[in-house]
Order: sequence, then C-alpha cells, then structure tokens
Amino acid sequence: MERAVDLYLDHLRVERNLSPRTVEAYAGDLRSLCAELHKAGCRRPKDVSGVHLARWLRALAGRGLKPASQSRALSAARQLFAFLIREGALSADPAVVITGPARRRTLPVVLSRADMAALVETPDTRGPRGERDRAALELLYSSGLRASELCMLQVDDLSLAHGIVRPRGKGDKERVVPLGRPAAAALGRYLEHGRKALLKGRPTSYVFIGNRGRALSRMALFKIVRHAAAAAGISKAISPHKLRHACATHLLQGGADLRSVQELLGHAEISTT
Repeated sequence: MERAVDLYLDHLRVERNLSPRTVEAYAGDLRSLCAELHKAGCRRPKDVSGVHLARWLRALAGRGLKPASQSRALSAARQLFAFLIREGALSADPAVVITGPARRRTLPVVLSRADMAALVETPDTRGPRGERDRAALELLYSSGLRASELCMLQVDDLSLAHGIVRPRGKGDKERVVPLGRPAAAALGRYLEHGRKALLKGRPTSYVFIGNRGRALSRMALFKIVRHAAAAAGISKAISPHKLRHACATHLLQGGADLRSVQELLGHAEISTT
C-alpha cells in the first residue's frame, strides 16, 4: 500500500502539478488509511474491501474529525484507487460501495465595509513595514488574492498603470485580476519606498519582503492581518482568507455578477463561489 501511495503522490506532483501543500494534504489522509489497513492485515491494494474503508471512516470520526475532513479523506482514497485502476494495478474499486458522511456547507462570516476600512488603515505607513502591510491588506481586499498568491507575487506580475495584477493560483494557473485605485496607490508607495528599505540592496523579484530580504511567509501575512484586526477593534477571528471573502461578498452586494466574481477568485466551480 505504501508503494502505491508513493506512486500516486508522485503522479500528483509531476503529472497534475499540484501544489506542495495540496500534495501534503493528500499524503496525510492516505498515510492514515495505510495505518488503518495495516491493523487489519491489508498489505496490498487488492486486499482492501469496502468494509476496511468503512472502519477507517469510523476511526476518523472517533478521533473527532469533522464530516468535511472525513469527506476529504474519502475523496483522497477514491482518487488513489481510481489511479491504480487506470494503471492496471487494481481491477475493482473498493470505495464504490462507500457513502461519505453528510456535509453541510455554511456561509463564511464576512467583515462589513466599515470593518474593512478600519482594518486596512491601521498600519503606520511612516515606516517601510507599515507601507508593506498597508499594501498587502489593500491588495487582499481589492483583488481577492489567496495568501499564497500574495506571498509569491512577483514585481512583473503587477501593472499599476493598467490597474491589473496577475496572481498564480492553484495548479500554477495564472489569471488577470483588476486592481482597485486605493490598492494601486498603496502598492506604488510601497514599491517606491518601503520595499527598497526592506531589501537593503539585496536582489529579489518578490513584491512583499519578509525577513532577510526573502519573500513574505504565509505565517507572517497571517500575523499582519491579525494584528491589523486587533488594532481596528475587530473581535472576530480574522485571517487573510476572510479578506478574500469580504472582497467577493462586497462585489456581489455592489452589483457584480457571480461569473465575474468566480473568474476574479479563480474558482474552478461556481458552486464554490
């Protein structure tokens, strides 16, 4: 089973070009499956039955995993077995008889326009870090970028004169996203002053600079957002993704059509939007 999982993970990395974080999520779910199968004496994919998978799902529930996490794990197992069938290593899918747990999708908590205005204005822009933080917050809210997209953004991905940004999303897919005027202005000031000060002469193509001239990390971005939320007096749990939610919701409230918002966010399925 471990060999089959390793081959499948290589397929995800090389042929499907999934991000390291996505591959690691698959790996975690499939390692859990392998551990449960070993307890039952299953060493090879052809030894696995629907009963084994049902017991594995019950074990996940017993460990306190939510239905959404159980469904994700089952999806990883289904895709593994489908891959093995395509490769000729398995003749039948043991997951075909399994029904996943019921899952209820809830709408995210969204910040109001007043909350967002207070949040983006909290950084002290008299210093380079404040200029960086203001530009990052404005960009998250203006263009609905994911945290990873913002952290990996390159200078060449920005066109302030044309008011666009080209983030690379999941699967390294590039999209063109409009850039609001406040975000463009904050980015212009940061690129002219704050970024240069943070780099201290060190070369890099990344827009947002963290420690030692390297790209800003996702953890550092989370801290920037949470610090700004606390300074703005917002008591809700805030993350960069909440600014993405706010961007989408406020666009829809302002009259944007759903398809346009789907394109802006880079969602493959409109149901997600």
